[in-house]
Amino acid sequence: MRILLVALACLTLSAQAAEPALRPSARLLFKQPELLRTGHCVRYEEGGAGWVATDPVFFLKGEVLAADVRTRHLGKCPVVSGKTLLQYSRDEFNRHVLTSPCVSADAPERDEQIGVVRMRVIDWETPHARKAENGGRLYRGMFIGQKLEKGIEVELEADLLSVCPE
Repeated sequence: MRILLVALACLTLSAQAAEPALRPSARLLFKQPELLRTGHCVRYEEGGAGWVATDPVFFLKGEVLAADVRTRHLGKCPVVSGKTLLQYSRDEFNRHVLTSPCVSADAPERDEQIGVVRMRVIDWETPHARKAENGGRLYRGMFIGQKLEKGIEVELEADLLSVCPE
């Protein structure tokens, strides 16, 4: 009997070790699924930094179409040698964002579970100033490389979204 219990414990531990880790976005879907039900209004926001004089807040507002947890392979982040993220061109920055989440050059690649929300775009406000080119996913009427229009569908990690204020 004791051998059977030890064998079951070993099998359970090995099965857990093979399971990809949960990212915060996946944990959010498990802990608060009611926030991301189909039809609910959600917002993605950028900006607002600063203590006294805050940057403007840019946003993408939409309606949840679907939310699920997916296993994703986290490969190496693309690096442009000799440049920091703030020095990237818009195309280089977009390539970096499209591979996110990713791991640094010195970290091993791995699989993780991420919570993904597909939403239909309702409204947005994007920055147009050149200094905002590498500030985020929103820039000059675009979401990453996609032109924003009412009704288009985009996907974001769940932990990047908040529920719209009533």
